[in-house]
Amino acid sequence: MKIGFDLDTYVKMQSQMIRSRIDMFGGKLYLEFGGKLFDDYHASRVLPGFAPDSKVKMLLQLKDEAEIVIVISADAIEKNKLRGDLGITYDADVLRLIDAFRDIGLYVSSVGITHFAGQPNAIAFENRLKKLGVRVYRHYPIADYPSNIPLIVSDQGYGENDFIETTRRLVVVTAPGPGSGKMATCLSQLYHESKRGVRAGYAKFETFPVFNLPLKHPVNLAYEAATADLDDVNMIDPFHLEAYGKTAVNYNRDIEIFPVLKTIFDRIYGSCPYKSPTDMGVNMVGYCITDDEICREASRQEIVRRYYAALVSLRQGNPAEKELYKIELLMKTEGFRPDIRKVVAPTLALAESTGAPAVAIELSDGRIITGKTSPLLGASSAALLNALKVLADIPDEVHLISPSVIGPIQHLKTVHLGNHNPRLHTDEVLIALSICGLNDPNAAAALEKLGELQGCEAHASVILARVDENLFHKLGINITYEPRYQTKRLYRS
Repeated sequence: MKIGFDLDTYVKMQSQMIRSRIDMFGGKLYLEFGGKLFDDYHASRVLPGFAPDSKVKMLLQLKDEAEIVIVISADAIEKNKLRGDLGITYDADVLRLIDAFRDIGLYVSSVGITHFAGQPNAIAFENRLKKLGVRVYRHYPIADYPSNIPLIVSDQGYGENDFIETTRRLVVVTAPGPGSGKMATCLSQLYHESKRGVRAGYAKFETFPVFNLPLKHPVNLAYEAATADLDDVNMIDPFHLEAYGKTAVNYNRDIEIFPVLKTIFDRIYGSCPYKSPTDMGVNMVGYCITDDEICREASRQEIVRRYYAALVSLRQGNPAEKELYKIELLMKTEGFRPDIRKVVAPTLALAESTGAPAVAIELSDGRIITGKTSPLLGASSAALLNALKVLADIPDEVHLISPSVIGPIQHLKTVHLGNHNPRLHTDEVLIALSICGLNDPNAAAALEKLGELQGCEAHASVILARVDENLFHKLGINITYEPRYQTKRLYRS
């Protein structure tokens, strides 16, 4: 993968900037963490060189100064809201995040449940957390939020919320996803800290949009594509332009909320420390891009991936028409078509010639490897094995997995486990390959090449089974697929 982003410089600059914000507010900072902390695959795709866990690496620089508060909306708990990328509910993700933070030595002090109005599932989750030894705090809905400033900044507004007890200089407020109430939690804490005589500060950990890149830069357009379902729009920050005479890119929600935020700061402290929403952000990303063209091309590819995801979402019955329309407009703005994705044409050509599902994988050196459906293997499994053969310089005619090994697995699936499809999925293929690798040097050599699939591109002619999709994601392969099903069955797991 061609690198266009300097990760080491980013970690250093971002952590230094956060320390300076802590000092700016006299030693206590509530830092709203936008986006995903552990698995920011979007950033790693549009900024080649940015690792999915880059934010965590940065936080580890501040390990002894930081504590983490995870917030979740009671409404999200009640509705069993899902994280689309992981397929788990928001409340399950809170538990996952706590474990993940603890595993790397970061201190999670508590969980805040926002928009709490006695929702039964929220109460059950609260009790579950308490039994697990996790401190839980409640924040309540405020009438006419965020317009009724006198009510919000009063004992009947923020004052009704539980005060989240914190002990460290840096309080990182994060959440399973958008709409969880991170900013409101931070501002509520500022109100309570002020009542206790503590002058704490607030800032946002930003990644996108990148304020010091042009408005229509592909990196910023890719962010719009990623948030098309939220109706986010990148804009020139008018407050920043007025205050400094310089253009900076922000997005509509922060620009719209800034007058309210400024008034809340005025109410709490007598003045606002920020002149613009861009000022609130801590974002060194734009200073760490080392090859602009590499990041531009990576971002165009990401927009196309989002385009295919929207097509599939629409095919699955979700209301994705506006999302798809917006992404199509972004592609027109930048002047490219979906066919810039090199794996699409070979996939469709093979599917048409065989009359069955096909998959193509583009290796890091640009070679395209295909896989077709056979009686033994699904197209995803065939493409995966073929790619490993090429990477390990194993002749195409060599069987990495003997048909005598595949046969018993198919018998188990169909006869004993009741599966209709006898073909091996990708996870089953890798298990079989690892067993064969005990005695077969070719199989062992192929397994050693799995890491080289990280960052590769792939496309399928049909919507993949969840197991194959998940495995591609675990291997770091950027998979897209056509908006059609392999069969006409109504129920799909």
